[in-house]
Amino acid sequence: MPAFDLLIPFFAATLLFAVMPGPAILYTAAQTMAQGRKGGILAALGIHIGGYVNVVAAATGLSAVFRYVPEAYLAVKIIGALYLNWLGLSFFRKPREEVLPNVEAGSPVGAFFQSIVVEVLNPKAALFFIAFLPQFVDPAAAWPLWLQLLILGTFVNIAFSSMDFVTVALTSTMVRLVRKSASGQHVIRAIGGSVLVALGVHLAASRS
Repeated sequence: MPAFDLLIPFFAATLLFAVMPGPAILYTAAQTMAQGRKGGILAALGIHIGGYVNVVAAATGLSAVFRYVPEAYLAVKIIGALYLNWLGLSFFRKPREEVLPNVEAGSPVGAFFQSIVVEVLNPKAALFFIAFLPQFVDPAAAWPLWLQLLILGTFVNIAFSSMDFVTVALTSTMVRLVRKSASGQHVIRAIGGSVLVALGVHLAASRS
């Protein structure tokens, strides 16, 4: 596994991203409102399963690139660190008003399969795993890179899905916070932005 000094910021960043209100939370809330509690649970489960497709793709693809093009490791780390800084700084901008996705009422099973497709075809989700996970792997560790990436990606997916399931249980409260609490959202985004900028600077300055 990666060194402990890499795992601490990994856990911190993962939990931060998990609790930040985002499209997946709003999508799960919309599915819950349209399909009911069962539909919301199946939608969250579909997003979770779809997330593993992105995790496996990132783990296998990145490990192959790092194996055959070792120089790419440093390049991906630098680009990923810049990506984290960009995300962190974006939290300081005035957030646009979030609107629940338009979800038509249907069968809960349909919501499950639809959610898998939505997550698998979401380019932002794939980009996140590709940019985020390499920051925390250790090429010198005994475990191969693909296994490190797979384990870290699995943890990220579980953390994100945990918040989706919480959203199903607390949909009305969560939606009210995201859409109406502008001041509270500003404070959360400012804290999250500061942490991500600091993390990005630390990773960019660290030795490969």
